[in-house]
Amino acid sequence: MSKTSTTEFTLDRSNIPGVILAGGRSSRMGRDKAAVTLAGRTLLDRVVEQLTPQVASVAINADTAPDHCSWTFIPDIIPGKAGPMAGIHAAMVHGAALPSVTHVVTVSVDSPFFPYDLVDWLAGVIDGPRKIAIATSESRSHPVFGLWPVSLADDLATWIATDEKRRVRDFLLRHDVTEVAFPLRPTRASLLDPFFNVNTPDDLAEAERWIKVMA
Repeated sequence: MSKTSTTEFTLDRSNIPGVILAGGRSSRMGRDKAAVTLAGRTLLDRVVEQLTPQVASVAINADTAPDHCSWTFIPDIIPGKAGPMAGIHAAMVHGAALPSVTHVVTVSVDSPFFPYDLVDWLAGVIDGPRKIAIATSESRSHPVFGLWPVSLADDLATWIATDEKRRVRDFLLRHDVTEVAFPLRPTRASLLDPFFNVNTPDDLAEAERWIKVMA
């Protein structure tokens, strides 16, 4: 899903803000996933630690600011729990307010094993000011792990307000998108999908097992 960019453009990789999407309903987990503890540390703390070295700044998108939050907090601008794309819209608006920012990266709070070089890989395919880069693994798309042009904020807001189905793929089809395939992560047990996400208590137990084999 890629189109050729005709505009000469160089992404400033030193000026990419990061936003952690932590505003999901957590209905299958039964509690706020950001505060869920994995091997003694919250998912939010783990994701912040992995994202911070990769970006110029870190912000948290959620319904309310996490307890003892020392990072920039950005709630959804679009009301009504409009899904992850509302969080991505908030991230775009946040990035657009920062000096000279063209793109903002988003990651999910429930995926504690995402790559340490995620932003570099995504940034490597950005060749235009309106290019979107989306992570994939095992031929599955993970659009919450994306590098988004902040200039698309208004278009995304309009799409959320007018598209009845709000399927992420439908929004992506409207734009210049490159999917970036990430390899599985070797461990002592087997290969781990780096975008494994913790949605349920069973997933949390599995994540604990992954932590042990990666120790």
